Amino acid sequence: MKKAVVAIAIVTTLTMSGCATVPTASQEESDKAKTFEVLTDKAGLYIFRDSFVGQALKKTVWFDGEALGETAPSTFFYKAVSAGNHTVSTESEFSENHIYLQMESGKNYYINQYIKIGVFVGGAGLEQVSEKEAQQRIVPLKMNSLKNNITTPNVIETNKTGTRKGMYSIY
Repeated sequence: MKKAVVAIAIVTTLTMSGCATVPTASQEESDKAKTFEVLTDKAGLYIFRDSFVGQALKKTVWFDGEALGETAPSTFFYKAVSAGNHTVSTESEFSENHIYLQMESGKNYYINQYIKIGVFVGGAGLEQVSEKEAQQRIVPLKMNSLKNNITTPNVIETNKTGTRKGMYSIY
């Protein structure tokens, strides 16, 4: 019995110490974002991460080449943006990870950032999620502070024709 208690204590300590954290927004800001209010003159962008995989990893997310901040488990970002063509990107060790969105004012858009298991470290991916599913998944999460103590690398390169070529390595 004593060995079982010690083993549980060790596993719990290791699990808890392996969780990444990031600065979060105030409870008021988080609660307001979770009303999922639709703005008439802007589009709403929610980027969330709720998977269990990659608990110890923080992954940077960019909007049109500007760093929003780092994600951690059980967190989300909210940003009101202008309508138009936009790119959401995340760092990954596997491949370029971008989602291209044609955003309209008066609508919310929901992007899930998920972690993929890798040989040495997990990589991140992005997927657009339906409003109903995303809202259910976002409600229990904490809202990240935008630009939560990271520096903005130059992540999107534009070639001579004006098209985006991808993400620079940030390592």
